Amino acid sequence: MNLEVFNGIMIFIIGLVLGSFYNVVGYRLPNNMSIIFPASHCPNCNHKLKFYELIPVISYVFLKGKCKNCKKRISIFYPFFELLTASLFLLSYLKFGLSLKFIISITFISILIIISISDVKYYIIPDEVLIIGSILILVELAIDSIINNINLFNGIVIPILNGLGAFCVLYIFKVLADALFKKESLGGGDIKLLFFIGLLIGFDMSIVTIFIASFIALPLSIISLVKNDNNILPFGPYLSLAAIIIIFSDLNLNMIMDFFIK
Repeated sequence: MNLEVFNGIMIFIIGLVLGSFYNVVGYRLPNNMSIIFPASHCPNCNHKLKFYELIPVISYVFLKGKCKNCKKRISIFYPFFELLTASLFLLSYLKFGLSLKFIISITFISILIIISISDVKYYIIPDEVLIIGSILILVELAIDSIINNINLFNGIVIPILNGLGAFCVLYIFKVLADALFKKESLGGGDIKLLFFIGLLIGFDMSIVTIFIASFIALPLSIISLVKNDNNILPFGPYLSLAAIIIIFSDLNLNMIMDFFIK
């Protein structure tokens, strides 16, 4: 078997396994539960899951999307995020190969996946995930700077300033939107998330991220409004999706300007 194919398969499998773990983290942290204890179990009947019930995606298919014990339906979000993590890991490998950029990419993706799971389920973006993610990204950027003989000021301080700039812009936007609509428009977690995103993709593309995320979320917001729902949408997953689109498309401000000027 070709080495690249073998690597791709292994990375996809690792992504599936980590995606399963990220589901646990995204579910337990907002509930102030340990991510280690108790062992994985059905939240409905507390049935302790056997090893064959924990195989990412395959167990879901084998169990027909239901708990083996109580037959309660298992959310489709579990295999969805497992497959999403695996697919994004594989795309990272195809784009960056086995390199430090690959490590940075999957670190970035991992944090965004956990945040998206938590935000979709509970409208919460855990601070501890953002803190750990920011530290990891900064350490990896520092290592990248050393390897490529880049001044550590540019490798660490500039990303922090980019993150702070993005944070401030979205905070100002929130204050203005809150005053305009007379209600909370964005959660504090969304603003902190943009700081994390700004560390890696820079200040200018973080602002672009807001617009892309808003564009993607708009149809669902309209549908929710028409259906007279509570009109609350978790914005974190849309910011995450927009940031991932930018990472994999190599989109930059010059490309955007050229598109509109032409």
